[in-house]
Amino acid sequence: MTDFEAIKRRQRDVWASGDFGMIAWNTAFTGEVLCEAVDLRAGQRVLDVACGTGNTALSAGRRFCAAVGVDFVPALIERARERAAAERLPATFEVGDAEELPFEDASFDVVLSVFGSMFAPDQEKAARELVRVCRRGGKIGLASWTPDGMWGQLFRLHGQYLPPPPGIRPPPLWGTEARIRELFGGAVRDLRLQKRRAVFRSVSAGAWFDFFKTWFGPMIAVLATLDESARERFRSDILAELERVNRADDGTLVAEAEYLEVIAVKA
Repeated sequence: MTDFEAIKRRQRDVWASGDFGMIAWNTAFTGEVLCEAVDLRAGQRVLDVACGTGNTALSAGRRFCAAVGVDFVPALIERARERAAAERLPATFEVGDAEELPFEDASFDVVLSVFGSMFAPDQEKAARELVRVCRRGGKIGLASWTPDGMWGQLFRLHGQYLPPPPGIRPPPLWGTEARIRELFGGAVRDLRLQKRRAVFRSVSAGAWFDFFKTWFGPMIAVLATLDESARERFRSDILAELERVNRADDGTLVAEAEYLEVIAVKA
């Protein structure tokens, strides 16, 4: 059987390496868009699952919601708390596992996850938790990378150079309608799905790679396993994918990363 707990311990170490706070600003806009898509209302209790450094919880706080963020990496929770204090926003943050959320049933009016729950090794359990903590008639909003988009392909490359543990389904499956319907089934109604794009910018594709190899835990983990020759092949493969989605024609990088936005109402 797949040892999900061992996998999560390894994941926690990976996401804690580097400095995800240096990366997370790239998807801050996605959280803002999702908060608008679920039509947040002032005073609602909102949960941001696998919140990282708190982007989406802070977005909810700016809309006068009682926002809570949860993540299993303590260092990211500390950064999120620092940000909330600096911006004087009504958002609180707790260490917790997306597969075992530390909240009672039906605790929240809205439950969100931006590129978060999709990485839980037990996908079915993570989906059940999103539903469990949402009140009946409340909303669940997700943003997940698609398999064919930039990050789906980048994680595919990661897996070629550092194969995932047996029994783990690819996280970008959350970016497909078929998998979303499998995971949530009759637990939700009024399911709305829309493909959107997040934009990653840099002075060049090479500069983007250098930045991410310094700060992004999953890329650091791959590179740590490779010899010099394999590292160069990995870099070349990453750059090729970046150029595939680059819409800039001036030598800079403006890479469009497709994701699936999901909005549903708990049945």
